[in-house]
Parts: sequence; C-alpha cells; structure tokens
Amino acid sequence: MSGTARPDKALIERFSALVGAGQALTLPIDQAGYLTEWREKYHGVTPLVLLPAAVDEVVAIVKLAAETGTKIVPQGGNTGLVGGQLPDGSGTEIVVSLKRLRAVRAISSQSASLTVEAGLTLQEVQEAALDAGMNFPLSLASEGSCQIGGVISTNAGGIQVLKHGMTRSLVLGLEVVLPDGTLWHGLGDLRKDNTGYDLKQLFIGAEGTLGIITAATLKLVPQPAERQVAFVGAESLEDLARLYALCRQQGDGALGAFEILPGIGLELVAAHRAAHGLPYQPPLAAPHPWYGLVELEAAVEGQVTPLIERLMGEALGEGVITDAVLSMSEGQRAEIWALREMMSEAQKIAGGSIKHDVSVPVAAIPAFIVAANKVVEELVPGARPVPFGHFGDGNIHYNITQPEGMETSAFLAEWERVNRAVYEVVLSFGGSISAEHGIGVMKRELLTDVADPVKLSLMRQIKAALDPKGIMNPGKVI
Repeated sequence: MSGTARPDKALIERFSALVGAGQALTLPIDQAGYLTEWREKYHGVTPLVLLPAAVDEVVAIVKLAAETGTKIVPQGGNTGLVGGQLPDGSGTEIVVSLKRLRAVRAISSQSASLTVEAGLTLQEVQEAALDAGMNFPLSLASEGSCQIGGVISTNAGGIQVLKHGMTRSLVLGLEVVLPDGTLWHGLGDLRKDNTGYDLKQLFIGAEGTLGIITAATLKLVPQPAERQVAFVGAESLEDLARLYALCRQQGDGALGAFEILPGIGLELVAAHRAAHGLPYQPPLAAPHPWYGLVELEAAVEGQVTPLIERLMGEALGEGVITDAVLSMSEGQRAEIWALREMMSEAQKIAGGSIKHDVSVPVAAIPAFIVAANKVVEELVPGARPVPFGHFGDGNIHYNITQPEGMETSAFLAEWERVNRAVYEVVLSFGGSISAEHGIGVMKRELLTDVADPVKLSLMRQIKAALDPKGIMNPGKVI
C-alpha cells in the first residue's frame, strides 16, 4: 500500500490485531472525540484510531507503518490549539492515541524524579508527585485532560515558567518509538550526562514529527511550604511593569508567577459565569483598566505573608497599583487563579475570537500591546483586544474578540489577515510567533516565511534523517 492511499481493509485488520478487540476504532461515532479540537477550528478524517495499552504495541504499530508507508498521527489528550494532534482530511492517516499508557514506573524522593508513561494527565502526574511528598511544578489550565506525552511533545509552558522554566527544563529522560519502530531507551534521572548530543531535546517540542514519546523521567521539586496570591488593579500596563520589577528585585526569589488580565477580560469572565449560573464576586471594589495576579511561594512557612504584604503595601503607597486583595486561604487562592484560567473560555460568550500565542521581550510588552491594538483597530474597526497571560516570561495570549454587532463568520473570515498583521508587530519587537502552543498546522506556512533559513534547513535535515519515509505526523511543523 502506498502512503498516499487510504489503508485498505486488510491493512486496517493487521493494525487492529496489534491492539486487541475494542481498541481499534473504525466507526465515525467512536472516532469523533479524536478528530476535532475543543475550539472546533480543525477537523480530521481517519480510517482508524488505535489505542495501544503497552509500549510494545506502539512499537509494533510503528514497525507496520514503516513497512507499509502508512502515515501516523500520535495523539495525547487532544487539547492542542494549533491542529498538530489531528489527522488531515485525506483519510490516509491513522491516529495512535497514547491514552492507555498510564503506568507510574518509578518515583524517587531522594533523586527527586518520577518516571511515568505518556498517557497520564498532567494532573495525575502532579498527584503522583504529591503522594511522594514532592511537586511537579508544571501547571496548565488544561491539566485535568492534557497528557504528559503531549505536553512534552509540544514543550508546553504554563503559569510556572518564570520560576521553573518550560517543560523541557523539567524532563530528565525520554523513551521514544522512532519512525522505523526502534525503541530508544533514554530514560534516567541523571542531572549531568555530557556524553554527546542531548537527544531528548530533539523530541521535546517536535510535536510528534520525529517519534512517539511513550514515557518520561521528570524532575521534581520540593513542595512549597507557603504560597499566596495578590490580585491587584492598575491604571496601565506600564504600572504593572513597575510592579513586576519591584517583585523581581525585592521578592527574595519567591516570585512564582506574574500574570496580567485586561479589564474587558474580567468583564467577560463575569458574564460567562452568570450565563452558566455560577457565582461571581468581583475581586476588587471597583473595575480597573488592568489587573495583575502575583504569586509568591517559599520553602519555609511564615515567609510569604509578610513579604507579599510589604511588596503590595509599597506598590500602593507609590501609586504603582490602586487596589489589591490577598488570598487568605488555599480556597481563595484557587478562586483568584480561576479568574485567570477562565480567560480563553469566557471569550466565547462575546462571539468569535481570533487568537495569538506570542512572546516578546518583557520590557517590550506594553509597547507591543499598544502597537498591536492600533493595527487591529485599523483592520477590523471595533474589534476588542483581550491580551492576557504570562507577563513574567513575555508570553502574551493576544486574543481579539469580535466587534459588537458583527457576524461571527465575517469576523473569523479575517483570521489570516489579522494573524499576519499581528505577527508582523510581534517580529518588529524581536518576538516569537509561537510561545508555548507550538506550530502544528496553523503556523506551519508562517514559520517558513519568518524563520531563519539555516534553522529551517537544519530542521528539515533532522526530519529527513529520522523519518525518511515521512510517516510521522506528516504536514505538521515543517
């Protein structure tokens, strides 16, 4: 069978036999959850979804795919936002879901490491670490459904990048099924291993184009003994930038997260909660143009509260912020974080949203948002920018809500034009067109246009060397 043809019945039966009864899905009703993402922007078609339960089954699947030239799309929790986890519309690609690879293989408090299989959700990984008295500090809004294999494959960021780095900073070793079916045993909890190329970094962020991650050894850190959140109101982004500088300079290394939310964002959250019958209490007495969420944490009990009170008091006294509230319990901390984590979902109540996951130098964030807002207004008058995100690491989710009264379909038809214009602004500030969501399908052509030619050439050479038949998540990234 050619890799450009739809797998025939005999080949589908050969693949199906590798995973056992009930774990090979051929009916559209059974496949539906694997063929579209939650925003419903991307849809795929496949003759077969495979659900292997063991690494040797993944090896057998990939070996058969290599033998027959069958294209494979690895999939984790299907929470990606750039279409990298879905097959195309040709019906020639089969989906391999890693959701049944769920073993916790090893955990060591002494080595501060945890080895897990790819199908565990990020929340389950966090809980496994907690059971051992440790902490896996990666945190995402989708942590209850995203799977650790997909998180690693996309090098996800999240809210703790400021203190702990991107996913790649937390991975000590990997186990990967290569495109020819070879299993690379790269697990291990060594902190120092200077024996040539650091191969695991090839697969972290590769979005499944170079192999299928089946297991990982992860770095753990101590549980914070104390952490507290301040939710603040400010008159401008420049003021929040001043607050960030204050917390960095005088925070004694305790700053764990620094997030920003626009006034319109909190309004949308309030409307969203009301529409769903959920209670909503404004965190501050009066509305503000901008809000900040500042989290401090420490390994010793009793350090955070006086520190955050001093920092916020100083900021209030100097007019950097105009109001602030501190979390007085873990429940209140969770309530404050929920306001931030609901930002993307809440925008649905106002209609269509054109989204950008970008990064710029931290010092350039205020100027970037002003410049991007101007460009958007020129292209789509009345459009409502809702920029929010990880101020501390320069990652802004520059989302744009449709103008009031405009048809959603007409607004979303502007997606590509608006994207291009916003990305031009991003690049003018020395930024990146993808901060933490990856390239997938959405940004593949754009990457070709804006990336350094030498970088693109090296990426293509690596892809050709590891996947000469082009069967592993084809059409994604490059």
